[in-house]
Amino acid sequence: MEPLKRISIIAPAYNEEACVQEFYQRIVDVFAMLPKYDFEIIMVENGSHDQSFDIAARIHQQDQRFKVIKLSRNFMPEGGIAAGLSRASGDAAVVMSADLEDPPELIPQFIAKWEEGFENVYGVIRKRTSSYLRSINSKAFYHVIHLLTGKLIPKDVADFRLIDRKLYEVINLMPERNRFLRGLFAWVGFRSVGIPFERGRRHGGESKASTRVVLNLAFRGIFSFSYTPLRLSMLLGFVLSGLSFLGMVYFVGKILLFGWLPFSGFGTIVCMNLFLFGMVFIILGIMSEYIGMIFREVKARPLYIIDKALGWD
Repeated sequence: MEPLKRISIIAPAYNEEACVQEFYQRIVDVFAMLPKYDFEIIMVENGSHDQSFDIAARIHQQDQRFKVIKLSRNFMPEGGIAAGLSRASGDAAVVMSADLEDPPELIPQFIAKWEEGFENVYGVIRKRTSSYLRSINSKAFYHVIHLLTGKLIPKDVADFRLIDRKLYEVINLMPERNRFLRGLFAWVGFRSVGIPFERGRRHGGESKASTRVVLNLAFRGIFSFSYTPLRLSMLLGFVLSGLSFLGMVYFVGKILLFGWLPFSGFGTIVCMNLFLFGMVFIILGIMSEYIGMIFREVKARPLYIIDKALGWD
C-alpha cells in the first residue's frame, strides 16, 4: 500500500483566539472528505497578545497533527509564512490565513488541480467582504502591479494557495528580506493556475489589515518587483529639463528680439519653483524607498525568530 500524500497547512495567526478552534475543526472536516491524503497543520503564532498560543497548544495536546510555532514577536504575515514553510514536511503546502477569510473548503479544488500537474494553484479573489472603498483600492493596486511587473503578478491574486514541495523548497532558499510573497510565488515559475473564490468574513476578532499595513504591502510589492518608478522618475527629469531648456530659449529670444522687458511674474516663478522642487523631492522619495530596501537586505537580519515549537522533536 502506497503511503498517503501529505499536505502541510501553513497558517500565520496574530491575535486570533476567536478563530483558532474553528479553523482547526474546519480543516479536519475538509480532510475527512479526503481519505487519500494525510495532513499537518502548522499554525504560526505571530507575537499575539491574546490567548491564541494557549488555545493552539491545547489543540496540539489532543491532536499531534496540529503543530504550533510561536515567534518571539510579530514578524508580519511574510515572516510567519516563512517560518511555517521552513518546517513543512508535506508533498505540497497550503498557505492560508487562520481567520477563515480563506475558506478551507476550497482546498479539495486546489488538490485536484495539483494532481493534474499544476505546482502553483492560487486563489483569485472574485468578491470581497471588505468596504467598497477598500475593494476599489485593491482592484487598483492589482491592476497597477500587474502592469508594472510586465503581467508577472496576476490580477486579484491571493496568498491563499497550494504550492508543490519543490516550489516551497525554492522559496525557503531565497534569502531576501523585502518579501512580497504573491510576487515571489509568481517569479519562481512552475506550472500555475488560478481558482476564483469569494473571500469569506472573519470568524471572529478584528481585521489587522489597516490602511497603513495595506499601503506598506502595496509599496513593497511595487518596489520589490518593478523598476518602473525609477524609470518614470528619470523620464520625468528629462521632460522637466526639456521644458526648462525651451523656456530658456524662449526668454533669450524674447530679449534679443524685443529688448529687455521688466518681468513682473513673481507668482509664476514661485509656483514653478515649488513645482520643480516638489518633483525633485518625489523623485528622491522614490529613490529612498529603493535605498531603504537595499539597507534592509544588507543587514541580513532573520525573517523570523522562533520562541517555541510544538510538534517537532
